[in-house]
Amino acid sequence: MKRRQFIKLVGGVAVGWPLAAHAQQEMTKPVVGFLNPGSPEPQEYVVAALRDGLREMDYVEGQNVVIEYRRAEGKYNRLPELAAELVTRHVSVIATGLSTPAALAAKAATKEIPIVFLVGENPVRLGLVASLARPDGNATGFNFFVTELTAKRVGLLHELLPKAVRIGVLINPSNVETAEPTVRDAKAAALTMGLEVYVVSASNGDEIDIAFQKLVSERVDALLVAPDLSLSSRRVQIAILAARNSVPAIYSVRNYAEAGGLISYGANASDSLRQEGVYVGRILKGAKPADLPVEQSTKFELVINLRTAKALGLNIPPTLLARADEVIE
Repeated sequence: MKRRQFIKLVGGVAVGWPLAAHAQQEMTKPVVGFLNPGSPEPQEYVVAALRDGLREMDYVEGQNVVIEYRRAEGKYNRLPELAAELVTRHVSVIATGLSTPAALAAKAATKEIPIVFLVGENPVRLGLVASLARPDGNATGFNFFVTELTAKRVGLLHELLPKAVRIGVLINPSNVETAEPTVRDAKAAALTMGLEVYVVSASNGDEIDIAFQKLVSERVDALLVAPDLSLSSRRVQIAILAARNSVPAIYSVRNYAEAGGLISYGANASDSLRQEGVYVGRILKGAKPADLPVEQSTKFELVINLRTAKALGLNIPPTLLARADEVIE
């Protein structure tokens, strides 16, 4: 009996060794927390670009790094709770993707875990860092210039439609950090051009339908869609409604134009996200956020969907076409 018990014990240990070794190996991999207010499928390009940046630093998900995903599914009020989960998980770094609210939630959740953000306006003004050159804390990242280009987008609409009188501005009221500066800057720019601004709000598909009904009833000549991941996840719906109701619209990122939107102008999202992944990799290799200066986007792109313009019966000014980085035909 003793011999049988001994064999059983040895056999059990032998079987357990590989499992224990695998578990130990998983525990030794650094863990990156990814905090995003959007949904998985429509925002897959966000994660793909982040992975590209990590790969440049020799980190490959599933091989030598683990990524813990926390997505708010468009419910911005859940971000603090999800950020707290990542802190409890003791992740090595928190990356926040294309989101000012996510960056603020992460910053409020921890003063120790390094944070790499990608925000749409000055991070000093947001209180994320002390200065661009010397972040002086546990956070650093990139200014994507999302809201700060609002006036430029209004100007592009005015150039495209010089006879326009009234423009609509579609915002997600749940994303206050982006919605408020977008409305403020749109109104200020419109005032200098003699334009009126009509603001509509939406945070889901049904509300987007209602918003377009209001835009049509108010007879807006054009539309500016505020930067927002939840709205971006509904970009196909927005592009279809804009075309169906003959409302020329401008957007902040190129994936709207690729989905059938008329025109987009903004920083190159994929490039910025890739750089965020590089910063995450540098921190995993030992760099401190305080020693990594906040970078600002330098690649901006104007994308025009000529097929949509033709469907709307619009003639794009030659000067605008000449400046386009890409024309979709």
